[in-house]
Amino acid sequence: MRHARLPASEEIAIEDVFHALSDPFRLEIVCRLAAEGEASCQALEGDRPKSSVSHHFRVLREAGLIRTRNEGATRMNALRREDIERRFPGLLSCVLSARAD
Repeated sequence: MRHARLPASEEIAIEDVFHALSDPFRLEIVCRLAAEGEASCQALEGDRPKSSVSHHFRVLREAGLIRTRNEGATRMNALRREDIERRFPGLLSCVLSARAD
């Protein structure tokens, strides 16, 4: 399986993060990963078409918000919480708390 480029924490751009979070489905993925920890693509996709879901995960990876690893035939996703916090202190907490309201 091919992986999208994962930026180093110091390369994460705020514009890419905001773009990734601007889509309601991607924001929901980030919120679920924040609450649940690691989850498979299948557990997060709901009833959306696989091609659409793949696109959303790619945007999140390229923005530096998530990390994806292969576990057999399953792709597991995790939020890059520490990297985001180091790069943009408090941003993720603000986004998650605003979403909860």
